Amino acid sequence: MAVQLAILGAGRIGQVHARAIAANDTADLVAVHDPVATAADAIQSEYGCESRTVEACAEADDIDAVLICTPTDLHAEQIEFFAKAGKAIFCEKPVDLSVNRVRACLDVVEAEGATLMIGFQRRFDKDFMALKSVIAEGRIGDVEMVTITSRDPGPPPIDYIRRSGGIFRDMTIHDFDMARWLLDEKIESVFAQGSVLVDPAIGEAGDFDSVNVLLKTGSGRQCVISNSRRAAYGYDQRIEVLGSRGMASAANAHEARIETATSDGYVRPPLKNFFMERYEAAYADEIGAFVHVVETGTAPPVSGNDGLMALVLAEAANVSVAERRAVAIHEVME
Repeated sequence: MAVQLAILGAGRIGQVHARAIAANDTADLVAVHDPVATAADAIQSEYGCESRTVEACAEADDIDAVLICTPTDLHAEQIEFFAKAGKAIFCEKPVDLSVNRVRACLDVVEAEGATLMIGFQRRFDKDFMALKSVIAEGRIGDVEMVTITSRDPGPPPIDYIRRSGGIFRDMTIHDFDMARWLLDEKIESVFAQGSVLVDPAIGEAGDFDSVNVLLKTGSGRQCVISNSRRAAYGYDQRIEVLGSRGMASAANAHEARIETATSDGYVRPPLKNFFMERYEAAYADEIGAFVHVVETGTAPPVSGNDGLMALVLAEAANVSVAERRAVAIHEVME
């Protein structure tokens, strides 16, 4: 029998997940909820599900699990609500903008014995998974340095910037999770720098649009993360891992895998333009992994603690920029 799912939040990411569920033979989208009726109606009419209240989704016998795609300030409360209702939960990052609030939420999840998976779709990208396999197989020796480049083609609206929690919690948080996943060792310190180089309005909103972060583990392994809200050439997503015996890298995804050579030089198609294009397959595989978790009762591949630790690194980065120093992780965890 297919896993029966409900989506809370019918915005852009809710629509992405609805498509992924529809394409999955072992999952059915039973219900959708959104306070904006037209948004819920769009998913309801396209996928044949019902529009229900949050309470109805929690009480329903025909719903096994929920996907929380609502605004961030609702995540922790809704996780706790559905944990107590006995539903498995998938929640988009972050659980909350406060480390302490996330901890309290995870305590409820643990007390209820609930299943919680956090949405870090980059772990399910086939190129990044292949990179992880190369590391795990020891083909490049011991990991020594990781370089992550993540640049958006352009900044989001200023209204979004104001409520995003800042670039480290909103954008770099994906890279923090990738760094933890690839380094596979506890990160002990964070040093970050931030600038406003793209749009002065972003600075006026209290945020940065250009940042670099240096992470360091207890054994001395390092990860450098480079983020920008502007890349005129497209959505820039690259990772390089240097090991004791060699190097492995994952290159950008282009609109087509061709290269044209003429007397004028070499030409390649442009990069995929934004995250929904670049990670379309990863989102589908992520939801497939969650459905498998619900089916089998196995542990989620991305846990609530993974979500917490990525947020801890973001908080440490904020402190580092403000105080112009490296910040030990234990300072943020205390």
